[in-house]
Amino acid sequence: MKIAIFSDTFTPQVNGVSLTLERLINHLENEKVHYRLFAPLLKGSINSNCIRLVPSIPFFLYPECRLSFPCAPGIKKELEAFNPDIIHIATPFTIGLSGLYYAKKLSIPIVGSYHTNFDRYLKYYNLPYLSKWMWKYMKWFYQPSKKTFVPSYQTRTELLHYGFHNISIWSRGVDCTKFHPSNNKVNIKTLYGIERPFLLTYVGRLAPEKDLDILIEAARNLPPPYKNKVHWIIVGQGPLFKELTREKLPNMTFTGYLHGSELTDIYANSTLLVFPSTTETFGNVVLEALACGTPVVASKSGGVQEIIVDGKTGLLCEPRNSSQMIDAICNLLSNPLRLATMGKEAREYALAQSWESIFNKLLNEYKEVIDQSFSSNSKQDT
Repeated sequence: MKIAIFSDTFTPQVNGVSLTLERLINHLENEKVHYRLFAPLLKGSINSNCIRLVPSIPFFLYPECRLSFPCAPGIKKELEAFNPDIIHIATPFTIGLSGLYYAKKLSIPIVGSYHTNFDRYLKYYNLPYLSKWMWKYMKWFYQPSKKTFVPSYQTRTELLHYGFHNISIWSRGVDCTKFHPSNNKVNIKTLYGIERPFLLTYVGRLAPEKDLDILIEAARNLPPPYKNKVHWIIVGQGPLFKELTREKLPNMTFTGYLHGSELTDIYANSTLLVFPSTTETFGNVVLEALACGTPVVASKSGGVQEIIVDGKTGLLCEPRNSSQMIDAICNLLSNPLRLATMGKEAREYALAQSWESIFNKLLNEYKEVIDQSFSSNSKQDT
């Protein structure tokens, strides 16, 4: 099997799509599956014979996203030389469009993956009037795909509502050797100068669509018995970083992007992960926290509600309801035994979410599409 993958985001960018694709590439290499990845070129990009990097610049509305400029003749030449059995298009932007164009032109079967609730993002940028056109474009873009992969059943239901077809679940896993319980609380507290007993953490992009206004509202309005014992750690970067750091509370630390053991230690030694976002198709950071034995308080929305077992590995709150989020936080902080039990349940749940089994299922789905395409072409030839 030879696979060509087209994506407008990849390492060293930090987001759910890039991290998932990085893990997929590692799995393909471990399984000795031949691949070519077409992705944006930026400082710190991986140098590999199997990765073709496309010139890109920051998108002016959202500098963390890249606007790429694929060289059409070069991509065609690469594809003809590599001769892939299947093309996987991970994003519906410029690199994805070039993959779609040449997949059609060279009669290579296509699969797509839908990672982001763009429709929900629009209202956060005062662009709700674009929703109708966005869905028309998305439906057109994914229509040629033999399968469209989504990370959750909630996302599948939404796409079916908008007339998409051949939708398959491609879930997400977690590396439980990388994300695991840890006892470095003293080191974390020393590193960030924290004296309060409870650590409440948010990990993710600092952007409007993550509903961080609800988190800040909850932090401001925690009742005094708890507020005075809590320190917030906000991990991530994004367009709201400067605004949030200017207005931060005295018991709130912003770390920027973190990775590796430092991120694991923060997850593992946090009392809770607090995740207010209502726009997630999955919620990788939620699963990472669970793997570290940390319960989660989150919005009952999108793919996150399929990861958290409410009352067992965390608590789900009504979307954009800071009062309910405050109640959930206080409920758990006041019950150490329940917190400890939830932490054990969280770790047990995460241990069953293996990346290997998820990627092997994806490879089987690739094979089904390739076999169907070969069978269809054989019938046409006869």
